[in-house]
Formats: sequence, structure tokens, C-alpha cells
Amino acid sequence: MAEDQIIIRKLNKAFGPKVVLKDLDIRIPKGKSVAVIGASGTGKSVLLKNLLGLIEPDSGSIKVDGLETVGASRTTREKILQKFGMLFQGGALFDSLPVWENVVFRYRQGKNISIKEARDVARRTLAEVNLEDRVLDLYPAEISGGMQKRVALARAIADRPQILLFDEPTSGLDPITSGVINRLIREAVDRLGATAITISHDMTSVRAIADEVAMIHDGKITWHGQIRDIDKSGNPILDQFVHGRPDGPLTQQAERG
Repeated sequence: MAEDQIIIRKLNKAFGPKVVLKDLDIRIPKGKSVAVIGASGTGKSVLLKNLLGLIEPDSGSIKVDGLETVGASRTTREKILQKFGMLFQGGALFDSLPVWENVVFRYRQGKNISIKEARDVARRTLAEVNLEDRVLDLYPAEISGGMQKRVALARAIADRPQILLFDEPTSGLDPITSGVINRLIREAVDRLGATAITISHDMTSVRAIADEVAMIHDGKITWHGQIRDIDKSGNPILDQFVHGRPDGPLTQQAERG
């Protein structure tokens, strides 16, 4: 059994009177791809932001490779963040930079490397997401949405991170392009041997990317198991979400407000 690379215990986060995370517990095994699913507004993105230190939890513990991140010093936090690569929803490329500079933007931080070396890294990494050299000097506005997403994936993997985070990786893409992105993500995770966390409500993506699935509901993880077990979980909340059924506990709760 793989050791846990990320351990989150009793995580709480509220924004004023709105409680988003309630004593949330989850363990992410090293080298596994875990999808976190749930209805809109259930705290998936808030969980990710707490993990990255973009927001501070009200209480609880987040450990990465045994290092506590909650309340950690800036030095410790920066050391931990070096382990992560992130594919943001929408790609979040820098419009003013050509593709090659977008890809190596983080890779170059703290390194004294030449433009030629940086372009070589960008070229090799773009090849891993099936993009040709001709895109190196193009700007994000000059390429399609699907290509922008692949550039964003290349940026996430350029410095070979140990942990990859994907926030709604196929949002806004057509089904065929989504399938390409799903395949490239799975290949990148396997090639790097990375631990991956994907935030998504797209079950097609989840089934293509994940080894395990964890569902957030009412601020907690209500189910966590193998991807192969999601269709026979016996959990009515997970069952309604996975199959997109209009009737069930999620709908009933929404109607009650």
C-alpha cells in the first residue's frame, strides 16, 4: 500500500456565516491520482486553495510529506510549494508572453539559464503534450482553446513536480478536445509518477484520470474509494451525482435551501 503524501485532518473553513469545510479529513496516497468531486459550491476549490496556502483554514492540519503547512513559516511553505505543479481552470496563461515563456515561467525561477536552454526545455515539454515547435513563438491569443490548455499543462509539468493539481481541466472544452486533455493528463501523471488531485464535476474526465474518487458533501468527504467502485458504492449522494439523476438527496437538500 502506498504511503500517504498528503494528509488533511479536521479542516475547517468558513466565510462569515457560511461554513464551507467542516472537519474534513482526506488522505492522498503517493503516486495516486485522486479526483475530488461534488456539486457546485461544496468546497472543492476552497479545499485546493487551503492546500496551496492561498487561504488559511480556520482550524485543522494539512501535511505534505510530513511537513505541516498550516501556520508554517514562509520558508517552509515555499519549500512545500516547490513540490506542486498546477493546471488552473481556464489555463491562466500570460497573454503578453509567447508560448515558450509561458511554459518555462516557473521553471526559470531561481535558475540562471540561457534563453536557448529555456527554449529547449519548452520545446521538449510541449512535445510531451503533442504540440509542435511552430507554437513556441505564438501568443496565447493566436492558438485555440484546446492548445492553450495543453500549453498550460506543459507549464504545470515543466519542472517535473511531485504533485500535480488540476482544477476543472476540461472546463469550456468540446467533448473531443476534452478527451485529448484527459489522455494527456493521465499520460503526464503516469510518466512523472506524480501524485495528482483533480477537482472536477465532469465524470467523463474523472473516469479517465482518476485512480480514486473522493466526494465532498456538506463540507465533508462523504465517500472515498477506488474509481472502479463508484457505480456500486451504495452511497445515495454519490450515486445521484455520478449518474446525474434529477431526483435524490442532493436535489432534496437544494430544494430545502
